[in-house]
Amino acid sequence: MKRSGTTDLALFGGRIPPWLYDRMKALCLPIVESVIQEYGTAALLSRLSDPYWFQSFGAVIGMDWNSSGVTTAILRAMKDAVNPHAKELGIYVCGGKGKESTRTPDELIRIGDVTGLDGHLLAHASKLSAKVDNTALQDGFNLYLHNFIVDSTGKWTVIQQGMEPANGMARRYHWHSEEVHSFVEEPHAAVCGNNLGNILNLVATEAKVTQQAILDIAGERPDKILSEIPHMKLPTDYEVTAKDVDLKRLGSVLYLANEVGTGNFEELLMLKGLGPRTLQSLTLVSEVIHGTPSRFQDPARFSFAHGSKGGKPFEVPTHIYDQSIATLKQAVEKSRIGDKDKARAIKALHQTSEKLEKGFRPNSNFDEVVADQKRQARQYGGRSIKRKQPPKPSKPEGNEQLGLFD
Repeated sequence: MKRSGTTDLALFGGRIPPWLYDRMKALCLPIVESVIQEYGTAALLSRLSDPYWFQSFGAVIGMDWNSSGVTTAILRAMKDAVNPHAKELGIYVCGGKGKESTRTPDELIRIGDVTGLDGHLLAHASKLSAKVDNTALQDGFNLYLHNFIVDSTGKWTVIQQGMEPANGMARRYHWHSEEVHSFVEEPHAAVCGNNLGNILNLVATEAKVTQQAILDIAGERPDKILSEIPHMKLPTDYEVTAKDVDLKRLGSVLYLANEVGTGNFEELLMLKGLGPRTLQSLTLVSEVIHGTPSRFQDPARFSFAHGSKGGKPFEVPTHIYDQSIATLKQAVEKSRIGDKDKARAIKALHQTSEKLEKGFRPNSNFDEVVADQKRQARQYGGRSIKRKQPPKPSKPEGNEQLGLFD
């Protein structure tokens, strides 16, 4: 069997405060819904299995962009926000951290009973992926988190994370059912059904083939196995620096936000009334929803949407965050009844920003940009784990009114 990627991350401390976690859940749901509405559940699973997209998703919802906590935050928020709508969306999030991870097979069997999928085969995939990463591959990282996300057709993604306390690092493993195969044979994952809906068949033959593959993996050197899959190693420095960000792409986002805010892009008229700072955040959210894989090589850039709980590169501008949630939520709700104008406008933010990159030359110093973003964050209710007190009430940006724009 083969993973779709791994990521090495620093172990940073600090719990997610309720004021931020509630917003993470509130933004997570319309992002997931938007991806499913536009591209389907299979596309969502594919993105979740991409280490770079996953890290960018975590940054855009306000986590420290290179922290191991991104994994827990995304998957906890997804489970809490998405599962109440699982039947409607066709996506189910199982597992979690610690003891919760051990209940994953039982959750999958229950989902099988509800959907007609073969829950026992899904449970087998859950156990097997954990065994490979925790036992067959001796890389020094012991699993403490295991999540299994499955859609109504039986396609799935596994995301699990191990810890190596001695060096202060964590390692995240991504699996995708579309890429699962034996190291010694051709790929043989398949989906089939027999009057009960789609059933996922992990192997073309019986379990002996998979068991033999595990033995083959165990006999390989870990460095050889790791070289066969995408591996992302992020810096352990807590700061966001110029080298972590594609300045051309970030610059085009900042330029677009200010130009749209002054009404220079008529094709984005459906977002008229939103100020530049909210448009900046929504442009980065738009890219997470609509961007292609090559757009996520610099996950730190997405922390310029809503900052982070640790205040790097700036504190979370809570008023802007709330406006992002309200705008995206409204776009999703309108799309459900066939009114896709606002959803198309949000998609156009990413498309226009990408067009602007051609020939764009940033004319600002990175440190000056960060300093300006810090000032704006304080202006719009900036909070972090270091700033305990609630932000002072302030008026929405420009002429914006939360949740009331047409």
